[in-house]
Amino acid sequence: MAATLIIFVRHGRTPTTGTKLPGRAPNLHLSDEGKSQAEMIAKEIKKSSSSFLGTKVSAVYASPMERTQETAKPIAKTLNLRVRTLQGLNECDFGDWTGRRLRDLSKLKSWSTIQKQPSSFRFPNGESFTEMQNRMLKTVDKILERHSGETVVCVSHADPIKAILASAVGTPLDLFQRILVGPCSASVVLYTKERPLVLTLNSNGNFNGSLSS
Repeated sequence: MAATLIIFVRHGRTPTTGTKLPGRAPNLHLSDEGKSQAEMIAKEIKKSSSSFLGTKVSAVYASPMERTQETAKPIAKTLNLRVRTLQGLNECDFGDWTGRRLRDLSKLKSWSTIQKQPSSFRFPNGESFTEMQNRMLKTVDKILERHSGETVVCVSHADPIKAILASAVGTPLDLFQRILVGPCSASVVLYTKERPLVLTLNSNGNFNGSLSS
């Protein structure tokens, strides 16, 4: 398998970013700030694309949520590509916690488990962090099979991206909360035959230098 480079982009800021756990609730769109962030990261990816393994980006994937689709759209447009929807990139299913305020959730006893031992936690009537990570790993495997030797953009959500980055650097899922993935940041992973290499983490600016070696 030839080396494949994946640029994982978190969606831009929404009106509830940092205050609620939106999960898979419908009709959550980017805020004006989020739209500006999406335009900016699109320009950075376009500007840096010539250095990606010597090839241009060949595909742009996004989770089915509105906020990821709206983030992916300007990226795809500037690259003359279309947005491909991929269910495996979806947000974690937070079940009964969907839409609840973070300040209320942080008072729950189980919040400590989420922060310190997330691998043992399942959201009520929802998904577990372990299931989420396994889903992301299977999705990445499909992308690698489909785009061997190419460069791909995947627009997803904070926790799924953090989980895939934890796997890439070889750290346990229980430590994935130590990874920061901000709104509309890009994290770049080169998947080689031997191992994945994390080239860029949580970048909002030009990441050309990280890819030139």
